[in-house]
Parts: sequence; C-alpha cells; structure tokens
Amino acid sequence: MAERLVTKTRKGYDGDILTLCNPEESWSPRFKHEAIQDIETKLHNYFVEVEEEQINISVVIRGSKHLVTDKQQTLINNLEQLTDC
Repeated sequence: MAERLVTKTRKGYDGDILTLCNPEESWSPRFKHEAIQDIETKLHNYFVEVEEEQINISVVIRGSKHLVTDKQQTLINNLEQLTDC
C-alpha cells in the first residue's frame, strides 16, 4: 500500500470533495471515484498532515460515498480546509 500525501482538493458547490491533489506527485490529481476505489481496495492510503500528524482519509456513506478525514483522528474534516487544486 502506497502512502499518498494530499495537499489540495477540488470541491463541488456543496462542499463535496471531488478531487485529491498533490502537485508534487505523479498520481495527482486523483478523482473521487478513483480515490474511493484505492481506499476501499487498500491499494493506496491517502492522508493530510495537520501539525506534523498524519490524518488518514476515509470513505463514508451519506446517501452516496464521500471522502473525509478519519473521525477517530480528528473532529474536523481537514479536506474542506485545503486550498483548491
């Protein structure tokens, strides 16, 4: 499983995360459906860094599948706070 640091995101009009990005990496951008498949099949682990701590990105179902930071590690969805890619 490859570790992939996410530094930026692209968001929909409703705040849904549509794309994960890290301009310094060859895998970027990674579209939502691709990242969800990567996470669910354990092909890749996506994460953000907050105060030098690694916060994993997980998949939740709220009607449909969404990308969020792991609620066991942080109460804030840090993906929403990243700048746009």
